[in-house]
Amino acid sequence: MNDLERVAAEYVVGTLDHETRQQVNLRRASEPELDALIIDWEIRLSPLLDEVDEVTPSEDLWRRIEQALESSGSPGTRHGLPSARVPDELGDLRRRLARWRAAAVGGFGIAAGLLMALLLDTPLVPRPADDSPYVAVFQKDDQQPAFIMTVDLDTRQLRIEPVKAEGVPGKTYQLWIKSDQLGPGVHSLGLLESADRPTRKRLQDFDAELLRSATFGISLEPEGGSTTGQPTGPAIHGTLYNTSI
Repeated sequence: MNDLERVAAEYVVGTLDHETRQQVNLRRASEPELDALIIDWEIRLSPLLDEVDEVTPSEDLWRRIEQALESSGSPGTRHGLPSARVPDELGDLRRRLARWRAAAVGGFGIAAGLLMALLLDTPLVPRPADDSPYVAVFQKDDQQPAFIMTVDLDTRQLRIEPVKAEGVPGKTYQLWIKSDQLGPGVHSLGLLESADRPTRKRLQDFDAELLRSATFGISLEPEGGSTTGQPTGPAIHGTLYNTSI
């Protein structure tokens, strides 16, 4: 893993400090390679969102931590450490943090690979390129992805994972496909379950080559879906590209 890949991975995992993260946000606009690496890590790690429950820390958590640190001290000490040793201890803590951050990135990458393999019912061994899962990223302009779609072309199994998409009262997200093989216009692939959990579908009516070259779209429609057979509002689009975990 080179330095740019490590920055992208730490950005997604969340181990960068605030200042560095802000710098990376600015760099994404002018460094397409960095932006692409960040999106790639988001794709790899997004299935982990299903496995972790959100926990909100109590409002007095930081105050209690500070009190615990202060109570461990004594005259002539700082947080329980002799004053002369503080710089050495801080240096040791920084070295530990650096090692932890590197381990965290590697651990999340391994966990994401294992989890994605389970989600796709695929073996954890190298497969031919044509057998690898295909992924489409749905995003507007340079914003973070709203949805990520994974398709197994062998089984025609499709999974759409919400990333930054938000639910809208009285509205429903709808999936579309466009291909020259299907004739003019776009064709509905049905509604998404919701904006806060994955949607799974099986596209048994389409062959692999059609899916590989098609353009997909997701639009926000009235509850129950479009009544015209076409998107009634702007859609975000994505095409499939080959990836291997």
